[in-house]
Amino acid sequence: MSCFRRLRLVAVISTIAAMVVLGWFTLAQMPVQAQSRATAAITLDGRRLFEVNEAGQFSAENRAADANLILREAVRSSEPVKVEILQTNQLPVILVNSRHLLTVTRQDTPPGRSTQEQAKIWVQRITEAVRQGQEERRLSYFWRAILLAVLFVLGAIALHLALGWVWRYWLRRLLPQEANHPDTGAQPKGIELFLQLTLVLVRAFLWIGTAIYITDLFPLTREWSQRAVSILWMSLTSPVISIGESSYSVINIIILIGLFVGVLAIAGAVTNLVRSRVLRITNISRGVQESIAVAINYSLIFIGTVVLLQIWGLDITSLAIVASVLGVAIGFGLQGVAKELVSGFVVTFERAIEVGDFVEIGKYMGTVERLNARSTHIRTLDDIVVIVPNSRLLDTEVVNWSHRGSTSRLVLPVRVAYGASISVVRSALLEAARESSDVLKKPAPLVWFQGYGEDFLNFQLLVWISKPRKQFQIKSDLYFKIDEILRQHNINIPYPQRSLHLRSGSLPLELSPQLENSLSHLSEGLIAWLKTQLQTHNSNGFTNQSSQSTKTSTDKNTSD
Repeated sequence: MSCFRRLRLVAVISTIAAMVVLGWFTLAQMPVQAQSRATAAITLDGRRLFEVNEAGQFSAENRAADANLILREAVRSSEPVKVEILQTNQLPVILVNSRHLLTVTRQDTPPGRSTQEQAKIWVQRITEAVRQGQEERRLSYFWRAILLAVLFVLGAIALHLALGWVWRYWLRRLLPQEANHPDTGAQPKGIELFLQLTLVLVRAFLWIGTAIYITDLFPLTREWSQRAVSILWMSLTSPVISIGESSYSVINIIILIGLFVGVLAIAGAVTNLVRSRVLRITNISRGVQESIAVAINYSLIFIGTVVLLQIWGLDITSLAIVASVLGVAIGFGLQGVAKELVSGFVVTFERAIEVGDFVEIGKYMGTVERLNARSTHIRTLDDIVVIVPNSRLLDTEVVNWSHRGSTSRLVLPVRVAYGASISVVRSALLEAARESSDVLKKPAPLVWFQGYGEDFLNFQLLVWISKPRKQFQIKSDLYFKIDEILRQHNINIPYPQRSLHLRSGSLPLELSPQLENSLSHLSEGLIAWLKTQLQTHNSNGFTNQSSQSTKTSTDKNTSD
């Protein structure tokens, strides 16, 4: 149990840390977007060296494009590249192999730095980048990079498999197997889903990092990957939704969804903590504990959502139109969902049905395991979970065997044959009830004599039990014991008896004249057919007899 609690604590801490990092990232990106200027980057083999601004009639994009073209040509040469500074018109000019790269202007320098100092810094960066680019184009570096890429892929595969092994053989064993854990109140399916999503995200980041590292080893792939990342980043950071005076990009929406998921996780963790550490030590019933936990969970979610939207900069009053549209949608298209939600709140706070009750709804009998906002989970006697809509609990009759107490009565009809002593039968039935460990001593078992039947004496054995879920098993055990005790006392179970009396005589049947004529014609035809068959049989017999006589005479003459 301590391992499971530590696992849950780690999950909550990781969720809170992710929320803090995402919030800091969002706040850090907003000023950058506000202070962005029209600049262009000087790059070489996908590496960003520095940025230039527009100078006079030359835009920043044109200056960067010309400089990047010269650097690409220089780095492909196998000869050493000479980078120098030439003073022209009181402005430093950077030359690469005696070719004009760019002129450092006042717009390119930050406050407190001269153009000459800025030119020296850029020359140093260009020299190092060109030298590294020429080194990366050699054959020895190529084979070394291939070896590093293979080793990194093998390491990623090993780490991928190790993460799966940790999930299968360590994390899953720490999860409780009960539908609702008795100590923590945690739902193992939700925790398992959270851990699976975490595993998928970690594996995804692992392979994304592997791909970035491998593409960064080679100049050509590095340039392509940097270009793809730049395009993807621009598409994610471009505003797509405007609400009031604020505009939000795709990445802002993703971060907002992530923070909302964090609110749900924190609300669930706090609810489980209150359920396991506060409500569990009280003497209130499990159903009341579940109702309080549900109220706390929804309250935390509502408060966290409102606070999150306010911090994010959304004006709640500006969402009035959205709320009105949502209300119309609920009124027309989401009537069923709204009905189930309202029914769920009524069932939860009315407490006519609580978690742990044994109920009978239509043809289903089982124990209530969860009371959700839209549906109720019932585990039947076949160990199958049936999801019942909450509105059905209010619209139809529900038999709650555990309402206001778990004691319930079972009625077992017993029939014995005539001739048995009524007192002996009563004693035998009470003896069978007393020997069962599942039958309560108080209230005491009763035997009722219902009356005389056609061929039996009708009795009823009434017993009280505290485990309604085991009622069928208890009935079966009692019947086994009753049959054994009745046989010991030579009391017979009656067989159904039926008497059949037969009388001779004519039946008063009346036939129509047409039917009588049809029957007479049919009988006459049948008699004629029988006569014909008899004559044919006799003639065939006579012929066979004559043949046998002739054959006998011939045989006799031959012998003489």
